[in-house]
Amino acid sequence: MTRDMWKLALLAAVGVTTGAALAADKVDAGKSEYNVSCAVCHGLTGKGDGPYKGALVKAPSDLTLLAKKNGGVYPFDRVLGSIDGRVDPAAHGSREMPVWGQRYAMRAAEYYTDVPYDPEAYIRARVLALTEYIYRMQAK
Repeated sequence: MTRDMWKLALLAAVGVTTGAALAADKVDAGKSEYNVSCAVCHGLTGKGDGPYKGALVKAPSDLTLLAKKNGGVYPFDRVLGSIDGRVDPAAHGSREMPVWGQRYAMRAAEYYTDVPYDPEAYIRARVLALTEYIYRMQAK
């Protein structure tokens, strides 16, 4: 077997092994992000019944009804903007809800101290995963 054929065989074996491992251990980034960042206020099911509900001036939104309250269409851009919060913080009303875009930027800066990275791509990926997960929570 030539050297190139060995490399190809090794790459194929690694690809199959990695693919099987990824399929077995699916990670739902949006759900993980939601559970860490949102559930404390909005509740694990998104109904606005999280443990911090009583400590807030304004009750958290029932995230499962966003599409229903918007004529059956999930307001993707509005949800994304509310989560990120850096563009138009007044749109969310009071800013009891954290400006996650700023928090994600700070976390990235703390984590990626020694390597170059794109902070906007990091923020966008987390906010998009979260927005998509909330989409999946919508009442049928």
